[in-house]
Amino acid sequence: MTSDLEAVHNFTPLRNQLPGAPVPYYVANGEGERYEVDGQLWTIIARTQDTGGLFDAAYISGGRGAATGYHAHRDHQRSFMVVKGRVQVWLGGESRVLVPGDSFTVPPGTPLAYRMLAHHTRMLTWSAPGGALAYIQRLGSPVDSHIHPNRPDHSSSPAHRAEIGTPLGITFPDLEEVEASLEWDARLPAGIEPYFLRAGEGDRLAYPSGLHTYLSRGSNTQHHYFALLSQGGPSEYFARHFHREHTENFLCLSGRIWLHANGEDILLTPGDFLHAPAGTIHTFAFDSHHTEMLGILAPDVFEPFFGHIADPTTDHVYSDDTSPTVVGAPPASELQKLQEELDLVIVGPPPKRTAGLDI
Repeated sequence: MTSDLEAVHNFTPLRNQLPGAPVPYYVANGEGERYEVDGQLWTIIARTQDTGGLFDAAYISGGRGAATGYHAHRDHQRSFMVVKGRVQVWLGGESRVLVPGDSFTVPPGTPLAYRMLAHHTRMLTWSAPGGALAYIQRLGSPVDSHIHPNRPDHSSSPAHRAEIGTPLGITFPDLEEVEASLEWDARLPAGIEPYFLRAGEGDRLAYPSGLHTYLSRGSNTQHHYFALLSQGGPSEYFARHFHREHTENFLCLSGRIWLHANGEDILLTPGDFLHAPAGTIHTFAFDSHHTEMLGILAPDVFEPFFGHIADPTTDHVYSDDTSPTVVGAPPASELQKLQEELDLVIVGPPPKRTAGLDI
């Protein structure tokens, strides 16, 4: 164990502030570093300096008609999920109208544009390696508001976008905005290519009272990260553990989630985010029915773990077992093997809850 891991073990998670170093921290819904860009509010919840250069992440909110024209990042792999409202997205030469739960993945160099179609629209975006959001920080206007503007105060010109973006490896191709297709996008590609994924689709794994769905695998992201949507009902804590080689990031999309991080119990409700870098002693439990959690794990070394704790399924909903289970608990017979083969270090039994799962 390195001294850095030991330091992280003992670090009390920061709350509602970006730390500027790869340490555990929590950001409540709406908090973060905020910028207005072309009628949209960008709320940055993870920067490259907060994640050791692994990735960055932000919420994007706006009203009907707010748009970002075609642009392409030379160096960054990006993913997006629609959280609220509707968005028309142009990705490469394809277009879709997306609704909450739909997602799309953008390899480096792929042109992307979008237009928001509802008065209250919100997306989550994350990218790797870290640094893609430097463009937003330089282009946008810092704001104190937590709500997207009713009437845009900030409008960037093509020349200004190019001036800011070109040194960062961002280009602005002049492409035609094609009509949206009604194609149902239900599968992950085998490798690195742009793709849409509809809500409920992806590679699915079932466990008692829950479902894990891969929204992206390492093979889709140059092994920078994989994204896993976990859905289920009330659950118990798994054993306290940490990882040596990867960081885990938890976003509550619906319901309630208890995160135990370095001895602290933190309740996540929709929109909340917790960053657990390598060395963070943690575990989690679902605290309500219909809970959904997005996990972003970077890099992708832990991806095989979920195939050991859940079984492939073609179902789109999980079984409703009334007895609380443990999300992410491997069979006892496999636990030692998984610790030896994967980036998993068990340090103790599940913590005692300071707040019960009183459903």
